[in-house]
Amino acid sequence: MGCLLLTPHHLLSQVIPRGQHSRYLPRDSSKIALSRILVQLEIENGGMLYKNGAIKEELGEIYYNGVNLKIGWQTERGGDINHQLFNYPVYGIGLYSSTFRKAAIGTPNAIYGFVAIPIKPGRFSRWDFNYRISLGLASNFEPYDEDNNPFNELLGTHRNVFIDLGLQANYSLSDRLQMGAGFAFHHFSNGAIRKPNSGINLVPLTVALTYLPKPRRFDFSEAPVPPLEKAHHVDMHYAAGIKQYEPGGRRYFKSTLGLYWNRPLSYKWRLGLGADIFYSQSGSDTEKAGGKASTPGALFSGGPALNIDHLLTSRLYLNGNVGWYLHRNVFNGETDPIFLRMGVRYRVMGNSYTGISIKAHKAVADFVEWTVGYTLTSNK
Repeated sequence: MGCLLLTPHHLLSQVIPRGQHSRYLPRDSSKIALSRILVQLEIENGGMLYKNGAIKEELGEIYYNGVNLKIGWQTERGGDINHQLFNYPVYGIGLYSSTFRKAAIGTPNAIYGFVAIPIKPGRFSRWDFNYRISLGLASNFEPYDEDNNPFNELLGTHRNVFIDLGLQANYSLSDRLQMGAGFAFHHFSNGAIRKPNSGINLVPLTVALTYLPKPRRFDFSEAPVPPLEKAHHVDMHYAAGIKQYEPGGRRYFKSTLGLYWNRPLSYKWRLGLGADIFYSQSGSDTEKAGGKASTPGALFSGGPALNIDHLLTSRLYLNGNVGWYLHRNVFNGETDPIFLRMGVRYRVMGNSYTGISIKAHKAVADFVEWTVGYTLTSNK
């Protein structure tokens, strides 16, 4: 996934003793919201991981510098029960900028959302450890161009998806300041919207300074967890995207229609089974599909899949699938019998949701899915 992480807790003092919450909390809700804000400046330095030895030989060893500015909101007792189950994480937005000192790649920047999840809060008086996930959109790359920029065989677009994963350790200097260090993994990709798309993978080391504008004691005590409702969920989703097969070639419309049955295992996890049907416009192209062009077999593919949802809150969750093609088209890039999906989804109104995901075969992206869906819920 330097990008994310704000560090929460022990910038802050100690956990409020159980039963003494009102003593510490302001009555004005606007003051409560403002006092939960955290600001972090993070500097990173690292290198690039190459998938292709020829690209490494062409570009040489690449080391880069980057900076993140993040504004986060600290959760505490009294909100979504998943906040407690995830040790009261920090949610927020961040801005990222970096330079590779290579004109062929560019000087990318990004805007992203993130969640920083503490590990065992309250165990240390001054130390705080957390892991983070962030997802956003990056721009200002210098994409591949056969005539003007033939050296960047990593990315074919100015704008790309930005994914960050990382770990961070922090030490409180005062009630307002916290110093931290960690490491991360960044990935930039356009999901095969435009070739080439081998992607950029970075592994930086990071140092960070976190500032709490209005220090106060947060309520990290545990509330009783209500019984989990073992409801059945039927999720119906539709997704659309674009795929290009070779640099400079035609781009084709792709879409997904999915139906899944899911059941919660816990507040954090939901498991299910279903199936996807994929439509590919390239199936109507005789140069791609040959004599089968425009037939249902060339236009459609699909099969059953296992669904895994990791619920961060009652509305926000990570979605993953492992599926098996009953029918696939090799000319369409479906070279492996197994297809994968990884993405994020958010319930917007009632039972409707939206999200973004990457469908892939092994480590090769098929296309980016922009998703809308609806859930039907039924108790036992």
